[in-house]
Amino acid sequence: MTNPILSVRDLSVAFHQGGNTSLAVDRVSFDIGRGEVVALVGESGSGKSVSANSILKLLPYPAASHPGGKILFKGKDLMTASDAELRQVRGNDITMIFQEPMTSLNPLHSIERQIAEIVELHQGLKGQAARGRVLELLHQVGIREPEKRLAAYPHELSGGQRQRVMIAMALANRPELLIADEPTTALDVTVQAQILELLKKLKDEHGMSMLFITHDLGIVRKIADRVCVMTKGRIVETGPTAEIFANPQHAYTRHLLASEPKGSPPVSDASKPVVMQAKDMKVWFPIKAGFLRKVVDHVKAVDGIDLTLRAGQTLGVVGESGSGKTTLGLALTRLISSKGRISFVGNDIDSFTFQQMRPFRNRMQVVFQDPYGSLSPRMVVADIVAEGLKVHEPSLSEKDRDARVAAAIEEVGLDPATRWRYPHEFSGGQRQRIAIARAMVLKPQFVMLDEPTSALDMSVQAQVVDLLRDLQAKHALAYLFISHDLKVVRALANDMIVMRLGKVVEQGPSERIFTAPQEEYTKALMAAAFDMKAVNVPAVSQ
Repeated sequence: MTNPILSVRDLSVAFHQGGNTSLAVDRVSFDIGRGEVVALVGESGSGKSVSANSILKLLPYPAASHPGGKILFKGKDLMTASDAELRQVRGNDITMIFQEPMTSLNPLHSIERQIAEIVELHQGLKGQAARGRVLELLHQVGIREPEKRLAAYPHELSGGQRQRVMIAMALANRPELLIADEPTTALDVTVQAQILELLKKLKDEHGMSMLFITHDLGIVRKIADRVCVMTKGRIVETGPTAEIFANPQHAYTRHLLASEPKGSPPVSDASKPVVMQAKDMKVWFPIKAGFLRKVVDHVKAVDGIDLTLRAGQTLGVVGESGSGKTTLGLALTRLISSKGRISFVGNDIDSFTFQQMRPFRNRMQVVFQDPYGSLSPRMVVADIVAEGLKVHEPSLSEKDRDARVAAAIEEVGLDPATRWRYPHEFSGGQRQRIAIARAMVLKPQFVMLDEPTSALDMSVQAQVVDLLRDLQAKHALAYLFISHDLKVVRALANDMIVMRLGKVVEQGPSERIFTAPQEEYTKALMAAAFDMKAVNVPAVSQ
């Protein structure tokens, strides 16, 4: 490539800990042309983010070092640049969007203050001039009525809105190169499609180059001009996107392309016993206003939903952020209060108190989206998995309890000998298996799975789906599977509920909804997930 804006040459990155040195990136080379989008693709631990963070020297030095290599930005080697020179490049010429905006944005500062800080620091704008630039940026990234969002804090925005704010911050100084590190991983399919469309539009308008890091090859196909496939710290294949997809040469590339969840859910069987049932279930949150804090309206998070879930069956719940999916699951498990009838294995539990629910807790379990957040970092895995047994089966001897823990860990495909390690010593997929083991050790009948695969690599997603399917067949488990990933839902769920703004938009057998969706909103979700002809339905999460 002639005159690339960025040229990485033989870059190596080593990490040092306790006298040991490990090579995370091994002699990586790639170029990014002006106005070009290059995707760096690979599974967790392949070295993608380490390579990207090296460009702006954002690694934790001196724990990290560069045994060799050059990073040439417009001909200047950033590896040898001074701190002052790097500060000039960071945020001005090269900016980054990170994977999880909730952890990247400051929870104590308003959106206006966080964006204004950048334009004040780099452009010297203050007061009304800074506010005007902030509003311009928020308009540019598609935030509706941005004047009303200036005083908002990150927790008051949806996932899609937070990611748009991150993009606004990255574009504030009109950079020449944007590094996007998994910017759409945790977003709904429709929001994901909107963010990708936005990034393409902004790239074209500003003539920006982009390094796009992802493990999702479906996204690569939509946005990238060229692809670099990375594994174990090395780039094993590179080329134009269409060529890589049509004729992958390396075995690892073929492995990635074949890693989507496969298989079919169990056949629906109306003769199986009903495990969970809800009739006209509602969860309304009051909106209070005025000096006396009177209730002036309600947020109808779940608004009149009926469902039936049988043993050995999976009910998929899909919809955008804010549609009420997780609220529905929390209400079914009586972790939040609701109105309407809820029946669990023949018991009407909708009016049960916390103490009355306690005998049922071991039979209904939850697996959360982020295993790193739901597993205590201060406890070894054996204690994490055993915690429920100590509460619900206190008569078990320590020996019997440990045997149950070891059996549960082995059942989810992990070596029981690793149960004395801490969560940070495991990969993301392994941590999710631990979270599943924690639920399975109590021998539940009903499991709520809240986005359990959204943060995982494609191949690990497929493994977790296979594991969940095997456990369901073995123990006749009833799953409520909440997800924005329709490909995973299709592989697991017999029946499906499509939610929007707390209501059911469409409900029925999964295969019927996937092959012949009736409602426009469902068609829009399918279009975003499966690259079908787009259907224009206003998004609720902007």
